[in-house]
Amino acid sequence: MQMEELVALCKRRGFLFQSSEIYGGLNGFWDYGPLGVLLKRNVKDAWWTDMVVGHNEMKVMPGAPSTYEMTGLDCTIIMHPQIWKCSGHYDLFHDFMVDCRESKRRYRFDHVKGRWVKGMKHGENGASAQELTVFITTIETENTQEALDQAAQKFFGLRKKNLDSLEWTGDLTSISSLSDFSLVVGPDAKQPGTLTSPREFNLMFKTTIGALGGEDDISFLRPETAQGIFVNFKNVLDSSRVKLPFGIGQIGKSFRNEITPRNFTFRSREFEQMEIEFFCHPNESPLWYQYWRDRRFRWYTEMGLNGDRLRLREHDPEELAHYSCGTADIEYAFPFLPEGEYGELEGIAHRGNFDLRSHMEGKLVREGNELLLEKEANGQPKYRGSGKDLTYFDDQRKERFIPHVIEPSSGADRATLAFLCEAYQVDQAPTSEQGQEAKRVYLKLHPRLAPIKAAVFPLVKKDGMPEIAAEIYGELKKEMTAQYDEKGAVGRRYRRQDEIGTPFCVTIDGQTLQDGTVTIRDRDTLEQWRVKREELVDELKQRLNC
Repeated sequence: MQMEELVALCKRRGFLFQSSEIYGGLNGFWDYGPLGVLLKRNVKDAWWTDMVVGHNEMKVMPGAPSTYEMTGLDCTIIMHPQIWKCSGHYDLFHDFMVDCRESKRRYRFDHVKGRWVKGMKHGENGASAQELTVFITTIETENTQEALDQAAQKFFGLRKKNLDSLEWTGDLTSISSLSDFSLVVGPDAKQPGTLTSPREFNLMFKTTIGALGGEDDISFLRPETAQGIFVNFKNVLDSSRVKLPFGIGQIGKSFRNEITPRNFTFRSREFEQMEIEFFCHPNESPLWYQYWRDRRFRWYTEMGLNGDRLRLREHDPEELAHYSCGTADIEYAFPFLPEGEYGELEGIAHRGNFDLRSHMEGKLVREGNELLLEKEANGQPKYRGSGKDLTYFDDQRKERFIPHVIEPSSGADRATLAFLCEAYQVDQAPTSEQGQEAKRVYLKLHPRLAPIKAAVFPLVKKDGMPEIAAEIYGELKKEMTAQYDEKGAVGRRYRRQDEIGTPFCVTIDGQTLQDGTVTIRDRDTLEQWRVKREELVDELKQRLNC
């Protein structure tokens, strides 16, 4: 599948639109259309049901060291700015960027990649050609070498048929491996040496609280949902009577001022997270880490992601965050990535007691194998914590301790995008369905995720069929999301529903008028069968597993 095909379908059928499109759009922001909002809501509902409210704490889950409880929160987007200082975001949450003095564009440092190439650069205004070796760059895409060829053709002033005169050397590599940028041709530049040295760029969005807008009023839109859970740990303990081990789930918006948002909704500046902070005894945390790794990976496969394009990857020691005891990523081979590369869907992190301890004591840094309070030159803590007691007393063990935390953190937008990519199918359908064209595009979405569960058609707009179809549509709407369509040939209506991923279509025809049965048609198999009208709702609910 070409990514352009899916993007076009999403726009055409109302899944996703560019934010502020009539004003030229706003890079890194996306609006979910009528079908997209249903799909994303279904993804979030499935996650919330399976991970939080549907969890049965009285039953030992497969692979779990013991029984456990789950509850939920919905925290504010703007929180006390001291939270981000103690968590480390204020000082450490940044990417490196480079600017191009020629094009006036900005790039994320690790996204600019290229190769060395030698060729004859044609002179301007009659000047003689000269042989040059430069490092041609581009922003890495699905067709990176093709983009490099185009950039080199433009730089050397060649015709496309003369590209074979260029001599490429070395593998594709990031400019972060280079010590000298004087021979680097920026992605949108015409001359080498126009890129600046890399510098830090804090990814948090600033805002102000109150009317004065002074230095003391500066705050931030949250870059993650996790910290709201940590600072409410004691509130949840005191109000809900949960006991360790237990998890707190939250779904909510986060904001990161990405330098170069790209790849559709994969890297956006406004996005939604689905996170769990799971609190447990330090001695049990390695087992719980393994449990949540396996459980979260299994959830994606149960929801329809193919095992060949999905993988679970443990981080190497040098990749780990300074607080992490272990991290694994669930990754998916998105079609916009180069062959063999994967993009992160979810991270499962063993965070130790870093977060609760930070909000008690202040900002922590790792020195050797220990986390120590970071201090100023005068010996005072750099950023003070709340001073509140965030420990837990285990009345069975008669022990007080700071719980360890396992964090499964998923992106709702990335998960939705992965399900769309996996679902996009093109096959050669039989031509018996009202003589439609052989090519059939459909979204093979899991029934729990499909925006529309069933569509209702009258075969023709006469003989009382529309009236019966409208009645059935009304009955279905009480139980599931349904759609009514009476426009065009029934084969074309099937195709419209296939393209938006509707699992079942219900047709009211002449036989309905005789014996009260209707036809159900399956999206994936194209199988058709008849059921009695009064049994329709139960039949669909059973097949949808509602």
